[in-house]
Amino acid sequence: MSKEEKKQLSSSAAHLPEHGPMSPDGREILLQVKNVDITFGTGDTAVRAVKNASFDIYKGETFSLVGESGSGKTTVGRAVIRVNPCSAGEIDYKGVRISGKIPKSLDREVIRNIQMVFQDPAASLNERATVDYIISEGLYNFHLFENEADRVQKVETIIEEVGLLPEHLTRYPHEFSGGQRQRIGIARAMVMQPELVIADEPISALDVSIRAQVLNLMKQFQREHGVTYLFIAHDLSVVRFISDRIAVIYKGNIVEVAESEELFNFPLHPYTHSLISAIPIPDPKLEKHKVLYTYDPSIHDYSTDQPELVDIGHNHWVYGNKKEIEEYKALRESNTPVKSITITDNDEEISKKIDESEAIHAADSIKERPLGDTGNVFLGVLSFIFSILGLIAAFIFKSKNYIRNYRMCKKGAIAGFIFKGIILLLFGIFLIIAIL
Repeated sequence: MSKEEKKQLSSSAAHLPEHGPMSPDGREILLQVKNVDITFGTGDTAVRAVKNASFDIYKGETFSLVGESGSGKTTVGRAVIRVNPCSAGEIDYKGVRISGKIPKSLDREVIRNIQMVFQDPAASLNERATVDYIISEGLYNFHLFENEADRVQKVETIIEEVGLLPEHLTRYPHEFSGGQRQRIGIARAMVMQPELVIADEPISALDVSIRAQVLNLMKQFQREHGVTYLFIAHDLSVVRFISDRIAVIYKGNIVEVAESEELFNFPLHPYTHSLISAIPIPDPKLEKHKVLYTYDPSIHDYSTDQPELVDIGHNHWVYGNKKEIEEYKALRESNTPVKSITITDNDEEISKKIDESEAIHAADSIKERPLGDTGNVFLGVLSFIFSILGLIAAFIFKSKNYIRNYRMCKKGAIAGFIFKGIILLLFGIFLIIAIL
């Protein structure tokens, strides 16, 4: 062991305190990443994957780290669980350094308190072990049960909480679907009762309908057990609705950190702007005419004035040199939301339609659509028979955002009016003929 490693070992506490340090606004800081560099390789082949990364995660929040593939998101997450060593800086948990050499007693507490949910549920589960053993492995390693009956009770409770059944415990991972395997991975992490869970793109390998179920499951654990999440993702449209705060990372640099709505209303760094512009709009005509903003790093001149991550107010941090920071501050203080989605007006219908705020509202309304909004044909038949009542029902459905039901009632009512109009017209013609 080198002198530096011995010094690190002696300077680290042997155990974690009950609570972490408090922020100036009175929130408990659970995790601190301080000026962390992570380098792979040595000499000329060395690759600096993460550069001077800094952020805090508060207890009970969902903190998202987003960026494109290869930006360093997973590298940071693996550094927190002590898989990737830090070449500079340090990572503190509850105010205690957990990076580098630490006492064995502290290492066990870190493993116990920080768990990870991996991106690929198939690759992260032991195919030769039953679900019962996979979930129980952490309980065995840390002896977190009083007797065999207590272990079984804990495993059965957690498997039911993630939406599976006790009879699934005797099966093997290959017998489950992707969504079910991810639930097993979540159960394996949550049975340890961790304080911090690092979720490394836990839904990117799943079908869209299953993604919502897994996200709801994770939020349920947060509400019931006070779990804190470091959520790693590349899809900003997902993290917007589950995150308290978001950090944007580009080629190893944290370029922007802000609360969720703050970041979407005021995406100040050009890279954040480009990520938001890439979010799909759930309207084919709008999506067809959307202009993608492409980030070009050459727009920055850092030859003389070096950039740094600066708080510009509103708990909003942006990476830039002095000139850029002044521009970002002026833009933020104007309090005018930054338009990050542009729709071309080549089509007359598009030109009449929507600016960015309406496009985002359209996306939100589809995501918030009620479960009973099915557009059942039965509604159309009833509206056809009772046209006036169908029209009234249509506008009630529209006011409650039941868009499919609204359209079905409207179509049925209009078809009913047309049909009855034709019948009345034919009846009138026959009546006139009969009189003549």
